[in-house]
Amino acid sequence: MPEKDREFCFVVTEEIEGERVDKCLNGLMESQSRSYIQKLLGEGRVTVNGRQVKASYRVNVEDQLKINLPPAIMPDILPENISLSVLYEDGDVIVVNKPKGMVVHPAPGHYSGTLVNALLFHCRGNLSGINGILRPGIVHRIDRDTTGSLIACKNDLAHASIARQLKEHTIVRRYHAIVCGRIREEKGELHTQIGRHPTDRKKMTVLARGGKEAITHYRVLAHLKNYTYIECALETGRTHQIRVHMAHLGHPILGDGVYGPKNCPFHLEGQTLHAKILGFHHPADGKYIETDAPLPEYFERLLHIL
Repeated sequence: MPEKDREFCFVVTEEIEGERVDKCLNGLMESQSRSYIQKLLGEGRVTVNGRQVKASYRVNVEDQLKINLPPAIMPDILPENISLSVLYEDGDVIVVNKPKGMVVHPAPGHYSGTLVNALLFHCRGNLSGINGILRPGIVHRIDRDTTGSLIACKNDLAHASIARQLKEHTIVRRYHAIVCGRIREEKGELHTQIGRHPTDRKKMTVLARGGKEAITHYRVLAHLKNYTYIECALETGRTHQIRVHMAHLGHPILGDGVYGPKNCPFHLEGQTLHAKILGFHHPADGKYIETDAPLPEYFERLLHIL
């Protein structure tokens, strides 16, 4: 039988009153791009209080929004011969040093050139299937412009083990970063709640109430002119956690145009954040394994300049 449309209903609250309906729905439905929502509006698949509206319509409190999504057409995720820097590999897991600019898994607008495409080729399709066909082998992720260690699993048993270690916070994850300004304390801990920003749904933020517990430990590695080179250890792994925490501390990561200054004096493409150390207990025998991803060339060069 053919799949049916999926209908979603929302009621507008005071926080988003006055927003354009396309922007409003983009915030409420994070998996759908604004351009796709505009396309659905043009096709008459969105109604406000039972009436079709244009993308420019400004929502009011208590407006009833309905959106009908057509059945998803799942693209073929193909293996691609993309070079990988492998830090560790055996029959159960693989740890790679992800380069800057590489998306971890396919998503609208990024169905090729991702880490998953590269892993499908490298591992000859032998990846865990727990996270579905878009994310085979993927247990955790790092942002597109963050570099460094990322573990993927080749079978479901390994996937379950690594996922459990992530949930229990027993996996070691230490990142190196260059942040704006000079941090006075040699080390510290940030323990907050992190959730979606109330007005910009593409950003995360520290919340007074709600959100999820987020814990980051940091220590200073070197004081640079107007900047600080630090190491951050994750106890939890929330979306954009280190980026949000360092911005909250008043020391955003250099190059982070989302949580820090828009203009960067070094013409960087994204944040100077590198997942350097990854430690885990092997799913098969419990042996502790630790990988150390060398800093990328641009990061080393920047440290030298500073």
